[in-house]
Amino acid sequence: MSITSDKPRKPHLTLPNLNIVGLFWFAVLILSAVPIFWIGIKSLAAAWSTPEYSHGPLIPIISLYLFLRELRQAPLPNLTVRDRWPGIAVIVVALIIAILGNLTRIPDIVTYAMIIWVGGVVLVVFGWARGIKHQLPVVHLVFMLPLPQFVYWKLTILLQSWSSELGVWFVDLAGVSVFLEGNIIDLGVYKLQVAEACSGLRYLFPILSFSYLFAILYRGPFWHKAVLLLSAAPLTVLMNSVRIGIIGVLVDRYGIEQAEGFMHFFEGWVIFVICILILFTMAIVLQRLTRDPKPLSEAIDLDTQGLAPVAGRILGIQPSKAMVAAVALTLAVSLGWVSSLQNADATKIDREPFTLFPRQIGQWSGTNARLDADIERVLGATDYLNTTYSAAGSPDHINMFVAFYDKQTEGSGIHSPEVCLPVGGWEVFSLEPVQVHPKAPAYGSFNVNRSVIQKGLNKQLVYYWFEQRGKRQTNDFKAKIGVVYDSLTMGRTDGALVRYVTPIRPDESEADADARLIDFMTQSLPRLPRFVPL
Repeated sequence: MSITSDKPRKPHLTLPNLNIVGLFWFAVLILSAVPIFWIGIKSLAAAWSTPEYSHGPLIPIISLYLFLRELRQAPLPNLTVRDRWPGIAVIVVALIIAILGNLTRIPDIVTYAMIIWVGGVVLVVFGWARGIKHQLPVVHLVFMLPLPQFVYWKLTILLQSWSSELGVWFVDLAGVSVFLEGNIIDLGVYKLQVAEACSGLRYLFPILSFSYLFAILYRGPFWHKAVLLLSAAPLTVLMNSVRIGIIGVLVDRYGIEQAEGFMHFFEGWVIFVICILILFTMAIVLQRLTRDPKPLSEAIDLDTQGLAPVAGRILGIQPSKAMVAAVALTLAVSLGWVSSLQNADATKIDREPFTLFPRQIGQWSGTNARLDADIERVLGATDYLNTTYSAAGSPDHINMFVAFYDKQTEGSGIHSPEVCLPVGGWEVFSLEPVQVHPKAPAYGSFNVNRSVIQKGLNKQLVYYWFEQRGKRQTNDFKAKIGVVYDSLTMGRTDGALVRYVTPIRPDESEADADARLIDFMTQSLPRLPRFVPL
């Protein structure tokens, strides 16, 4: 008589013999990668200090846990491995990408290269046939990376818009009279702005990471896993909208002072915990739909037994020619990069500060204004001009705004006014590229983004473009690509956003406002190269 069990048998776990040579080469491999990936590591540390990416330090720990689980469930690796060299190819690709990221000083490129490099190291250690099965924990490392800035801002505005509309819908369901103007929720007595912090991004990234982990640990059909993974984003937007809706109702009923306590309490980890509980509830419901439902404790594999002995296998890591080759490649690239830094002569941008920009341009007299501290922080510009010019005896005025960046590959970088305008409650009525002819020396005819924006009965005409080292560009993505190219060919990554805004009066046409902007551009642009070098 024999007794069988449906539970999968775990392989026998034993600590391997200590292999000093293998440990030495593995340690040298890890240390040799630090210089070439250093700016990426620094950018991660900076990103992890922000609310949106504060979950970042947990991601490598979770990835290590997933990796150890896979090792525990698999048999011991073969001592003789003959397919390590594909891993070398992956490492070469990662190092090439890292070199490109370092040359252009774009940390995001370096961090993605670092993850590819880790995947290559796994393939070198285990060989292709075995190592390819251990790439899920490597892919999970993507959740620790910050989004590229132009993607971050576009996603922020999109989520702000969705959260605003759903939040207003919840407020309206409660019988509160409410009106949405851009991202401004108008309750009559009070106006609430759905700001950057209310977009839901600070909840989205950790919840996406958790849902990825949840889907891997879940024991059930693949479509169950897909549902749990794909529900993270809409769940985050929904819960953030509920939060905004509740705040709106509280403000209407009890005033802004009573709502502030709830706003502070019901943000951050509170929403995260509620979303996690909802994911667990969804897992229970999905189990009920199966023919053989299991308790949640069995449906989620949280067994940590035997992970310590599995982690101890690192002591017996086997040296190989491929590992030595990986060390040689990584060390050579790192030393070459360090040497190039010592010999590099940084390109210094010769320009004047905007404090010297003329306040009198023809018949136009200008008044400077500083931005709010929070807006300055988000803008992240090296220097900026924010001057409103008015003509004597005329109701017309023009705002000239220029944000200059001496390095567009580090920090916030330029983001389009198309992203910012809805945050202030302005609706983009029209937006299209048009060619202008301001008759300014060194500029000639060029394209600008022409936009008519409206808030209530107020309409404004906006011209803006990206001034990129002597080139005028209207597409922010192409401007980013141009930064990469020019950093390699010119050694420059400076650039600026140039924007002109004028009201469209009720008694004038858009053509009148166009003529006013063109005339002012003709007078002001010849002065700009002193401050934004061509």
